Amino acid sequence: MRTAIVWEASPHHHKILVEGAPLQTMDRYRQDRSEKTEAGGILLGYRKGPHLHIVQVTVPQLTDRCRRFRFDRSAHHHQQIALEQWHVSEKTMDYLGEWHTHPEINPSPSGVDINEWVKITNRQTKPMVFMILGLTGTIWLGLSVHHALIKCSTTATEGT
Repeated sequence: MRTAIVWEASPHHHKILVEGAPLQTMDRYRQDRSEKTEAGGILLGYRKGPHLHIVQVTVPQLTDRCRRFRFDRSAHHHQQIALEQWHVSEKTMDYLGEWHTHPEINPSPSGVDINEWVKITNRQTKPMVFMILGLTGTIWLGLSVHHALIKCSTTATEGT
């Protein structure tokens, strides 16, 4: 069972804390068998100064398109969940970014991923997180700061 993980983004001194529950949820969608398709959703949590705290993720919805080597997120249902959580949290929980799976041991963003992230960061003024979960649970994590994507340390600190 996964516990919380902290990543650091240098040189901007941002920290990204991902709680165990969202990591465990994402793990259910790992492409650890050939019949599993890519899956994904959005990252929800809190902004605390330059730091991001991910406490929840959405999972594939009925209107999403999941294929072996591609995931296309339909915005509607994910946005509804984000808006509901924003209201429940008294307008403190925020949309922090995106996650999806890749059928590779050491995941890395594709050209399609980067193009989609550029579109997102061009609409956002705040830092955004992008995560790719590999088939064995390895995570690639990037942070956009001022429209530049920074790959965060792959040596994350696991906590309890």
